[in-house]
Amino acid sequence: MLSNRSIPPVTVIPELAYPDLGEAIDWLSNVFGFRLRVRIADHRAQLMIGDGAIVIVEHPRAGEITPITHSIMVRVPDVDSHYEKAQAQGARIMRPPVTYPYGERQYTAADMIGRTWTFSQSIADVDPADWGGTFINA
Repeated sequence: MLSNRSIPPVTVIPELAYPDLGEAIDWLSNVFGFRLRVRIADHRAQLMIGDGAIVIVEHPRAGEITPITHSIMVRVPDVDSHYEKAQAQGARIMRPPVTYPYGERQYTAADMIGRTWTFSQSIADVDPADWGGTFINA
């Protein structure tokens, strides 16, 4: 794949709409730890977290026209400290950190328009067969 400095160097880039681009940049950066990579006028921005990226776009009725039925999962190195910072910054916590038998510790929070974000830390390398999953090597 050709490298292009105008787009994040990742394979999958979710595009998420928010009613106020500036507010979304500030909120996602301050509360969830994203870093602004590129701002494109007043309608679009690229944000990075770890080795992942999202693009946010401004749409005045985002979250109002249809219910938000999707969520985003972000892997972080320390879910408990991420949770503490997000909670201190005013994130609405939907589920505090929980350790699951599949080797992940996760918490879920809602952003300022109600979109669901789950933050996950790998704490063990667990064979999916150990918890009832089926591993398919794609």
